[in-house]
Amino acid sequence: MKKPEVLVVGAGIAGPALAYWLSRNGYRPTVVEQARQLRSGGSAIVVKGPAIPVAERMGVLPQLRGLATRNRSLTLLDPAGRRILRLPGTSGGAPAVEVTRADLSEVLHRSARNEAEFLFDDTVTALDQDGGGVDVTFRRSAPRHFDLVVGADGMHSTVRSLVFGPERQFASDLGLYGATVPLEPDAIEDPSEMTMLTAPNRMLVVHPSRTTPLAIFTFRAPQSAPHDRKNTALHKQIVADAYADVRWRAPELVAAYLEHPAPFFDPLTTVRMPSWSRGRVVLLGDAAAATALLGDGSSMAMVGAHALAEELAAHPGEHARAFAAYESRLRREVGPRQRRVGPLSRVLVPRTRQGLAVRNAVARAVGRTSRIASREPVNR
Repeated sequence: MKKPEVLVVGAGIAGPALAYWLSRNGYRPTVVEQARQLRSGGSAIVVKGPAIPVAERMGVLPQLRGLATRNRSLTLLDPAGRRILRLPGTSGGAPAVEVTRADLSEVLHRSARNEAEFLFDDTVTALDQDGGGVDVTFRRSAPRHFDLVVGADGMHSTVRSLVFGPERQFASDLGLYGATVPLEPDAIEDPSEMTMLTAPNRMLVVHPSRTTPLAIFTFRAPQSAPHDRKNTALHKQIVADAYADVRWRAPELVAAYLEHPAPFFDPLTTVRMPSWSRGRVVLLGDAAAATALLGDGSSMAMVGAHALAEELAAHPGEHARAFAAYESRLRREVGPRQRRVGPLSRVLVPRTRQGLAVRNAVARAVGRTSRIASREPVNR
């Protein structure tokens, strides 16, 4: 029998993971990615929770551990740059591994590249579906017909816009913005330490990553920033204005952001949709249910990819049932996470000095508790 053909849009995290599992479950996947190659750089992410057994089954967990970032501790600073406390970067709980997003993407791509066709420097421009499949128009490649299409193309999903409607219908801004820029290797003194300064409405993090440290800006702007993703000059001005009065290393790190030709900038957003599928098209990862701030979007993408392929295999020829079962499984994972985002944003980036003082007092208590448990001295 001819293998059902599935187009996967997006070669970040969810796309290659899904291609791997689809191939093993009797499907013929094609992955299209608008970038010319796998994206480099990116913030550190944590593969954790239900993503760990998925990585184990894929055989990539040893590779991820070998690519783990150097971060082993978190130092929290007050608005003046004075140390409040130092916490271990990992707990003795469930296993987890922190890697850069680029490293995770590369590992997943290597696992899937012999299992799927990959088309880079291309994207979809139209999807026309009927009872027999989906006719796909590409920007560069010739039109093709697929049995199913999966939108794994992230927060600003093209597939979601084409099939479900404009992004503004489903995206909810947290009132926070995220910006990152890579730093020179000598920008950090301790390659095992992540440092976080928090002032009212602003957080500034220096993360050692693995080879290229990162400065991470998370903040509330006085006025809502325009959602023009291509206006780099405006993004730079917004970051500079937001951190103009922040002390410690802020001037140096803002200067690095201003000098970089293409630093990252985006509103922190959650995506909530009444349904993740329509006909023969289904969404996966951030395209379906983005969750900012929690740092486990990549883990949810891997878990979702495994669940979607598993349900398609369990319901051969019945994509509607498979999509419904997949969505039911994943909503149990992402629903509680999305409900925590609002409270978490207020804890991580307090609006007032009073809120910041309360947050720091709680952090000190947590620090004392963890050090008592490990019999380490408390830093004062």
